[in-house]
Amino acid sequence: MIGRLSGTLAEKAPPQVLIDVNGVGYEVDVPMSSFYNLPALGERVTLLTHFVVREDAQLLYGFLTAEERATFRQLIKITGVGARTALSILSGLSVHDLAQAVSTQQAGRLIKVPGIGKKTAERLLLELKGKLGPDLALPGAVVHSDTQADIVQALVALGYNDKEAGAALKNLPQDVGVSEGIKLALKALG
Repeated sequence: MIGRLSGTLAEKAPPQVLIDVNGVGYEVDVPMSSFYNLPALGERVTLLTHFVVREDAQLLYGFLTAEERATFRQLIKITGVGARTALSILSGLSVHDLAQAVSTQQAGRLIKVPGIGKKTAERLLLELKGKLGPDLALPGAVVHSDTQADIVQALVALGYNDKEAGAALKNLPQDVGVSEGIKLALKALG
């Protein structure tokens, strides 16, 4: 298995790059999040890779960070999510944004990614819960329970942004119920 490539960046054609490793050119598909952070042509680059052998092809996927590769590997374990879909997800959302969407159960953020429909988004939320490292809450807020996640999701659905919902969540008592929490958060925001 090829786990890492270090060489000279020879070509860039989104989403694929060509890396010259001592005279051997490796074609590597990368998510756009990695693509935009690549050095200029002719410069040295190191990519962590995931090698896929299929009946009809051998494919190499590259990532600038271990976190991105680990998330890619979690995504392709999900039924109905192939490597192309996983690359599309990582191109549309950063690892942090994906983890945040999963921890707060925001299917709407996933549906915005091209190729992700409502059913796939719901499957992703269900199967990724608790698997993307520590739950990442909204900026400025710590989501300790499903109740708090439901309150944040309701506020976002009502049109508040992540920062506002996070700020409102900080001021709520820990043992508040969902409906009461939404009411208190709306009063605080209003």
